Amino acid sequence: MDRAVKIVLFSVIFLASQINCQEAILRISNGNTARDYCIVHNHSWTPLSETLDAALQYPLVNLTSTVLCNTSGVNPDLVNGKAVVVMRGDCDFSQKARVAQSLNATALLIASNKALTTPTANDSEYAKVHIPLALMRYRDFLEAQQMFGDVMQAKLYAPPISKIDASIAVMLLIAIITIALGGYWSGTCERDRLNGVSGGGGEGKADSGELFLYSPLKVVFFVALMCGMLVLMYFFYSVLVYVIIVIFCLASASALFSCFDAVLDLVGCGTGSFSIRSQNFSVRSIILAAVCITIAVVWGVYRNEDRWIWILQDLLGVAFCLNFMKTISLSNFKICVILLSLLLLYDVFFVFITPFFTKNGVSIMVQVALGPDASGEKTQGNMVEVPAEPQAPSEKLPVVMRVPRFSAWAQNLCMMQFSILGYGDIIVPGLLVAYCSRFDVWINSRRKVYFVSCCIAYFLGMILTFAVMLLSGMGQPALLYLVPFTLITCAVVAACRGEMRQFWAGTTYEVLDSSREPLLPEGRTDYSVGEKC
Repeated sequence: MDRAVKIVLFSVIFLASQINCQEAILRISNGNTARDYCIVHNHSWTPLSETLDAALQYPLVNLTSTVLCNTSGVNPDLVNGKAVVVMRGDCDFSQKARVAQSLNATALLIASNKALTTPTANDSEYAKVHIPLALMRYRDFLEAQQMFGDVMQAKLYAPPISKIDASIAVMLLIAIITIALGGYWSGTCERDRLNGVSGGGGEGKADSGELFLYSPLKVVFFVALMCGMLVLMYFFYSVLVYVIIVIFCLASASALFSCFDAVLDLVGCGTGSFSIRSQNFSVRSIILAAVCITIAVVWGVYRNEDRWIWILQDLLGVAFCLNFMKTISLSNFKICVILLSLLLLYDVFFVFITPFFTKNGVSIMVQVALGPDASGEKTQGNMVEVPAEPQAPSEKLPVVMRVPRFSAWAQNLCMMQFSILGYGDIIVPGLLVAYCSRFDVWINSRRKVYFVSCCIAYFLGMILTFAVMLLSGMGQPALLYLVPFTLITCAVVAACRGEMRQFWAGTTYEVLDSSREPLLPEGRTDYSVGEKC
């Protein structure tokens, strides 16, 4: 009985999450091959079948030589019982539809050289149209003619999309895996440093350049710098976006190298060193550098190819986040609280408050993340606008993970739809996760209580973020939920274990200078200070 109730409840939630959009699919075939094209219709006016199997198939007739504002010059026998394609212009959509109905056409497709907009009419005209009506790109029809010739069959259908898309699960998986791996890597480096182990591979690697944030004043300066950069990006986006892209290519290639190098160290892969004129070179490092640079360059060249480049961007993004979490170390929980709280205020201010000050009512955070001149499908209420011709690519900052919405088939035909998650929503809580992992090392916790608890809190915070996003129908500043979840969880665990004082202060050493190695706490003589990981 309980199982049946759960199934019914899940079905209700799933069906309630499905929505009908104005984008639809035109399937054109000739009996042997078929191809799908983007069309835009008005679901409230001329609804279409929701599945391909339920859609009726019509012979498709080319009448693009006319705009079909009247019946003159049209042979009724040619149109009878068929779907017709006519050109846009000279009269409104409802008049074209009434003329097509008078000729006994079964569906009307309007080819357009302008942006595809949701077809509308006067309220009195809606009841007079009884056949499917949709707009399609004229270039798509010309392409179909070249592919299929004059004998074409057409099906029109509009699959509903679900708010609960599989891309959310993929995004959640990417985030939690990155957080967990980054925290584990940071803890491993801390253990190696305390044990006096070199950075790996037995080749005496150089200092990794790990940076410590230990001063509240430096944390405030760091956040103020981020605010300044965001404002500069808002006003000088067209110039600074290319600077950020170049920096990202360099930083992500270096980060990817560090990640791959650490994996090869873990599996025990040899380095294959050789010497030229007394200079030692590692074959492994050379090959890894070539691969990482190639991946970064490929992303840089094809960064606007939405169909597949998101895979490389996510790969480079994961490597960037992992390396950042390993490189930047917060010295104690006090610094974690200050940094995460300030960044929470930063996130909320630039998402929720700045729309009141911008001309277009869009937040500075969203404008910078998506690009002020981002072209593509525009939506307003139940109306959509899809470009009829390929648009010049709009440069976007590489600061988000992107996963295409798998259930939005019709929307992806018109313009790729993505679920996104900012790198900051991984890195900022990730710094706390990394601190927890290092603290587990300091107290010699075999169960990694702090690290595991913080990862679970991050997971629950992400679940809440996506739930609020789905219920509200708008993007959310993830830090609004992640920061309280992770900070409160860590504080509760420390209080329950009676270790709040140590957890708040971190290790009892004091960093006197950022260029110096931190001293071990008094009384801890079981470890020796080694090279940085």
